[in-house]
Amino acid sequence: MTAAHASLPLGTVVRVVNPATSQAVQVTVNDRCAKKSFPFIDLSQAAAKKIGLYGKGKMRVVIIPLPEGAPDEPA
Repeated sequence: MTAAHASLPLGTVVRVVNPATSQAVQVTVNDRCAKKSFPFIDLSQAAAKKIGLYGKGKMRVVIIPLPEGAPDEPA
């Protein structure tokens, strides 16, 4: 799954957590969003659905950068 972020390097893998539900998803940053929207992450539709945020608009999340070579999350 993928996401856009203003400053994280492309290819960075992060875990995004919905603090309201503790649901989490692992995504790869593959695009940019406007720097004026920092701090901000724009999740793909599939990633947003996985953590219960699809269609919710702007919501608070926790972004945890993962070390290079981190294993993929379980399906």
